[in-house]
Amino acid sequence: MDIRLLQPSDIPHVQQTNITNLPENYFCKYYMYHALSWPQLSYVAVDVSRPKKTPYDAPKIVGYVLAKMEEDPQDGIQHGHITSLSVMRTHRRLGLAEKLMRQSQRAMFETYNAVYVSLHVRVSNVAALALYRDTLGFKVGGIEAKYYADGEDAYSMRMDLDYLREEALDAEDSDEEDTTVGQDEGGEVGSNGKAGEGEDGVRKKKEKKRKVKVGRQLGVGELVERNAAQGNGTA
Repeated sequence: MDIRLLQPSDIPHVQQTNITNLPENYFCKYYMYHALSWPQLSYVAVDVSRPKKTPYDAPKIVGYVLAKMEEDPQDGIQHGHITSLSVMRTHRRLGLAEKLMRQSQRAMFETYNAVYVSLHVRVSNVAALALYRDTLGFKVGGIEAKYYADGEDAYSMRMDLDYLREEALDAEDSDEEDTTVGQDEGGEVGSNGKAGEGEDGVRKKKEKKRKVKVGRQLGVGELVERNAAQGNGTA
């Protein structure tokens, strides 16, 4: 199973999934509006186990999440909104709905710095309510009367994204600790390893450095005389 970003070419298949499973249906241009306005937030679940007979075979989309950012939030707080979520009955109980939701939430936080995410769910949709409240951690904020076209009420729910902010801070702290440890290890290697080789290494380097008189200090004539004397003495 592959969970990836929604692509414009996926929209007809996403719409079919929506029509099959949900009573709230949308025109293709509504999906396109989401895909073009917030391309980082909507995802699809693709069943890759079905082999393709030709390169032109359409992907088998078995689930999706359609999401957006609230353009003019009433509370003035930057937050995302789940427009629609659906998984085909043949692929339920695999955790796909949870994975789709968490991927979208993470994108809301990382891309738009969303503080929380909101959604609406039918008061009669017990399974969806259990997913949002018990599995994902959404909380009911109230009831909106006759929210749906058929007159049914909706629970207004939201979930804070503080846990993602804490994860980001923990990751930063971990990176800083790794950097500090690396610097300490480098210093230790320098004093005991190849760079310093301990006190013996320093002593050896000092011993190798000895002052030697060069030809210009002795004078060319003196060098010639000394070499001649050495030659006569050893012959």
